[in-house]
Amino acid sequence: MSGALVLRDLVVSRGGRDVVRNVSVEIAPGEVTALLGPNGAGKSSMVLAVGGVLPLKGGSVMLGERELARRRPEHIRRAGVAIVPEGRRLLPGLTVEDNLRVATYALSNQDAAAGRARALELFPELDKRLGTQARALSGGEQQMVVLAQALVSAPRFVIIDELSLGLAPVVVQRLIPTIRTVAESGVGVLLIEQFASVALGLANRAYVMEGGRVQYSGSAQELQDNPDLLHSAYLLRGLGDGGSAGPTDRVPAGG
Repeated sequence: MSGALVLRDLVVSRGGRDVVRNVSVEIAPGEVTALLGPNGAGKSSMVLAVGGVLPLKGGSVMLGERELARRRPEHIRRAGVAIVPEGRRLLPGLTVEDNLRVATYALSNQDAAAGRARALELFPELDKRLGTQARALSGGEQQMVVLAQALVSAPRFVIIDELSLGLAPVVVQRLIPTIRTVAESGVGVLLIEQFASVALGLANRAYVMEGGRVQYSGSAQELQDNPDLLHSAYLLRGLGDGGSAGPTDRVPAGG
């Protein structure tokens, strides 16, 4: 697909064993692509490897004709791929304003100002919290900040690992329309999510990983409409890192 972010035959090894095994995923611009799978499927390892944090043992990461595999994280970010790792990794002693400023270090003053304005338009709740230390924010506010950090640089693609982990359903419902808005602006989104109903309600395409391999690749609607496909992809054993919910439990797709 022209202009897509294409992950091809990725292999990632941790602790002496392959935890991601020949995984291929294609993220189209302007669409949400869902990546589902149980705890230990290799999703987070794949995200960190794509972002340059973990080494890739094999495979390629192509943005158009540009190879990003085995590049440093800052190079990957400058190329237009922003990663939101699991765990809301902020600088807790810095204010919201300073956390946003850190994310714009490589931008011109003009682009940094435009990115900051765009982030606060998406997350107006943060406007009154700019002087607050990140450690004093609620979990939902922290998630907004890490998403804002990824978006201030106007990436072409953003990879979000576990959007809803540890958040109240009402907060997740607040974030869903924002993810849709980001995609509608032309950004390609890969959403790794513990709640299948949330991810599939947003996504055009879906992938399911289990045991380090892709077990399903196809239409998100087909996966949503056919519970047998979820069963066959092992999702009912527990979705997401640390989750034990079935594919449509707890949080409705909504939005």
